Parts: sequence; C-alpha cells; structure tokens
Amino acid sequence: DDGVMGGQSETEQILEEDGALAFAGTINTNGGGFCSIRTKVNLSENTKGVKLKLLGDGKTYKFFVTDGTSGGPMAKRPSWQKDVPTKTGEWQDVSIAFSDLTPNFMGGPPKDAKNYRFESSQMKVLGLMLSLKLADGRPNPKETYGEGIFPFEVKIKSIEESTTT
Repeated sequence: DDGVMGGQSETEQILEEDGALAFAGTINTNGGGFCSIRTKVNLSENTKGVKLKLLGDGKTYKFFVTDGTSGGPMAKRPSWQKDVPTKTGEWQDVSIAFSDLTPNFMGGPPKDAKNYRFESSQMKVLGLMLSLKLADGRPNPKETYGEGIFPFEVKIKSIEESTTT
C-alpha cells in the first residue's frame, strides 16, 4: 500500500467461505492514494494471458505482472499493466492478453515503451492495484477511482493461465 511512501491508505484481505478473496479497505489520497494485492506465480513461456473472475465496485483497477525485482524510481525493469474496469455488484469474467499489457515505471509508460519485450516465463508476481493513475499514466477519473478518503472492495474468485488470447 501507499504506506511505503508515507501514505495513509488501509487494506485487508479476507478469504470468504465461497473461496473468493476479498480485497478491501480505505484509500486516502492525502499523501498517497494506491493499494495493491499480489501473489507469486510461475508462468510458462506458452502462457499468453490470464482469465480473472471478479466482483467489482465500479472502480478501475490495474492488473499487473512483474519479474519480481523491486520497483521504485531506480527500477531497471517495468511492471506490465492493463486497466480492468469493474461493474458494481456484478461478477465479471475478464480475459487479459499479455500482448495488451503496457510496460510501466512509477505510474506511467516509458517514452521508449516499444523497446521493452514481455516474456511470460520471466514474470514471477501478478496482482491488482487501485491507483491514482491508469496503466497509460493518465489520471484515474474520480468516477472510476474516487477522491479524498473513500472505501473500495473487489472480490477475486479465480485467476487462471490462458494459452490462447
């Protein structure tokens, strides 16, 4: 969460009886404004994307994958991101092709984004993030993010590898 940069957002993860993972909390844009949940993965070179089943709250989250190296202003490798708009109170099946991911450093794509190459077998971490910025670096609008201090909740029922796009 943004506490790593002095922010005040608070989150929790709860495994529900139906097997869904609820990721919820309060975003505080005073000094911060982001949170994420992640897990380690071992993807094969044949993996072309992922399929998510999630229940949203109308906010736009970012799906991301990384090679597991640390990020921040000194990062040498990008995280790879795609916006995931959610519908309030509706289970959604979301397919994300790795070919649709954008390389990202600290809130936006680098100017030389076309020079970066995504390799699924190098990716070791995937997750969801709620952030002030969208994957392309533009601001996440208050209608799909929020403003000030506000609650959020997304439930993740499943994440599956896909060998087709």
